[in-house]
Amino acid sequence: METISGYVDHVIYQNTENGYTVMSLICEGEELTCVGSCKGLGQGENLTAWGEYVEHPVYGRQFKMSSFQITAPRDAAGMERYLASGAVKGIGAALAARIVKCFGDDTFRIIEEEPERLAEIKGISEAKAREIAAQMEEKKELRDAVVYLQQYGVSNALAVKIYDAYGSQMYGILRENPYRLAEDIHGVGFRMADELAAKLGIHTDADSRLRSGILYTLQAALGEGHCYLPLDTLLERAQTLLQVDQEFIRPQLDNLVMDKKLVIRRDCAFLASFFYAELNCARMLQDLNVSMAEGDPLPSQETALRKQLARLAESLKMEPDELQLDAAVQCIQNGLFLLSGGPGTGKTTTINLMIRYFDGVGLDILLAAPTGRAAKRMTEATGYEARTIHRMLELNSALSDDASRKVRFERNEENPLEADVIIIDEMSMVDIQLFQSLLKAVAPGTRLILAGDVDQLPSVGPGQVLRDLIASGAFPTVTLKKIFRQAEQSDIIVNAHRINRGEQIALDNKSRDFFLLERNDVNVIYKHMIQLIREKLPGYVKADPYDIQVLTPMRKGPLGCETLNGILQKYLNPPEPGKKEHISGDTIFREGDKVMQVRNHYQLEWEIVSRYGIPVDRGTGVFNGDMGRILEINEPLSSLVVEYDERRRVVYPFSILEELELCYAVTVHKSQGSEYPAVILPLLGGPRLLFNRNLLYTAITRAKSCVTILGSSETVRGMIDNAGENRRYTALTERIREISGIGEGFGKEP
Repeated sequence: METISGYVDHVIYQNTENGYTVMSLICEGEELTCVGSCKGLGQGENLTAWGEYVEHPVYGRQFKMSSFQITAPRDAAGMERYLASGAVKGIGAALAARIVKCFGDDTFRIIEEEPERLAEIKGISEAKAREIAAQMEEKKELRDAVVYLQQYGVSNALAVKIYDAYGSQMYGILRENPYRLAEDIHGVGFRMADELAAKLGIHTDADSRLRSGILYTLQAALGEGHCYLPLDTLLERAQTLLQVDQEFIRPQLDNLVMDKKLVIRRDCAFLASFFYAELNCARMLQDLNVSMAEGDPLPSQETALRKQLARLAESLKMEPDELQLDAAVQCIQNGLFLLSGGPGTGKTTTINLMIRYFDGVGLDILLAAPTGRAAKRMTEATGYEARTIHRMLELNSALSDDASRKVRFERNEENPLEADVIIIDEMSMVDIQLFQSLLKAVAPGTRLILAGDVDQLPSVGPGQVLRDLIASGAFPTVTLKKIFRQAEQSDIIVNAHRINRGEQIALDNKSRDFFLLERNDVNVIYKHMIQLIREKLPGYVKADPYDIQVLTPMRKGPLGCETLNGILQKYLNPPEPGKKEHISGDTIFREGDKVMQVRNHYQLEWEIVSRYGIPVDRGTGVFNGDMGRILEINEPLSSLVVEYDERRRVVYPFSILEELELCYAVTVHKSQGSEYPAVILPLLGGPRLLFNRNLLYTAITRAKSCVTILGSSETVRGMIDNAGENRRYTALTERIREISGIGEGFGKEP
């Protein structure tokens, strides 16, 4: 690591949110470009920086700062340069010169200790003198806070966030309970707070540490999809994390319950917000689950309704079976209705019949799905506009960065959705928090129809909403199972249902849309994968290579998406003269790359541009799993432009590129709700927990026209035989049963 010292001649670029800065530093008389996170740093500042020299592909040699320390100017020239830079509002070059001429090397001491003396200078009143002193003090406090936290290994960017959150109270909070940072500041987790606490001398069995460790353990479980943990499991995991005996941990559970941060029911521990999310959902579902027979203008006689639907289907040239007609009848007769069905079972036809009926009797209908791709598919399948759930609920665009942890929607119980019928597709992707927000916006008396495939992988977020709703037995439900004649011609659909039933499938390559190429060498798999995408599959499925998707069970390993993306980028979007690229961390982003947003960013702005370059729509929010393409990389502006579905264009500052990943290959979980012309599945074995029937079923149902498995037939057969899933601890089913009076029982073992 190298050390440099100098002063900031000018700032080239600075991100106001996270402080990422590109600046020109005068170092021993030479100009040097420096980059790093330096919020609050401005022109004229003196600093010492630690880091390393790097070679930028466009701008050449730069100094990449890992940390820095602002130092006060040591002589009159440095002080005048700082004051003249505009760092202190109200002081320009001429006034700075007069101040320094009057006080010389003593200038900064005078401003800090005797600010009233500034009024001796022509052009400075007593009020202006106090204002200058206040500004200098504020900047000094921030600098002192950054320097203080640096000694404990806290980065400059994080130090600024801590100071912004607490101000001068920061020091007391750090001494008394540094674990508050994990609760209050986005980007600070338990482990980071724990490291800081250890350096500050906090004992390992301190109450604040134990409480924070328990909360962290439950928060980590959310990442596995759980809404709670059994007490024994929680205590075991917390003991492993904290390296403290359970006898010290257990008493803190009661303290957290008293603080209303934890709820314990029948030896199961919930974060309070998730216990009440499930409870609130159960209550709201009960309010929606009413018969529409009384006081409803629609016919309630089932026989007459069935005949009416049959005539409507005939006029639309649909051929629904009895189960599909049952579904349509029940969704008309009830306020809440669940529809589940795998590929080829007529779920889309059934939804279309419902829509045409409701539209024909003059009801207002809203359609939505969890992701942009799923909403686009729903629009194409029905001919009616479908939106993402977030857009339908009108995500609040005024969110701050930290507020993104607590999503707010304009549509809620006080401002419900204006519709008679709401139909949500791909419900298996909806987690408990989004479901709660949706239900708050549905007024009693509105028909809510929830559709999806209960056998798909559950949501990325906590919960397994669709599965729990059906398992409760409390709501009208139809599960479509019959594969229709047209769908029977597709081996993708036939094999998907066989896999779901645990039946082995033919892997003899006699199919027209389902293939297995037996390959047991990773390098050979790479070679054939590239051949398939570039040469074989585009013509076969009549699609662009960009639309052919590689899906994999894993992130790591030779066939994980991280390795595959580097290889596929090299061959599918190689470097070319004039094709700009930017290096961020270990990733090279290149114009033309396929990329995916990997976390929800609720305040990121997008716009839709017409073919003439005129913006026709604007909004906010880009979500985990959204896939797009890099249109432009602009080094002078330190940004790149990604175009997502519906021609939504988003400008990404380089400072937030950790939110983007290459997505030539993605995990099966990330592919949910999407459909691709062709899917390539590299399967050579892996963790039994991942390589299961549920994942294989989900993967192949993402393909519209062709599935090609590259790898081992033994692995495929093993996945079909492996019925084990990564089941989740959820209690929505039990909450529903308790409220509806169906029965008791709680906390099924996953």
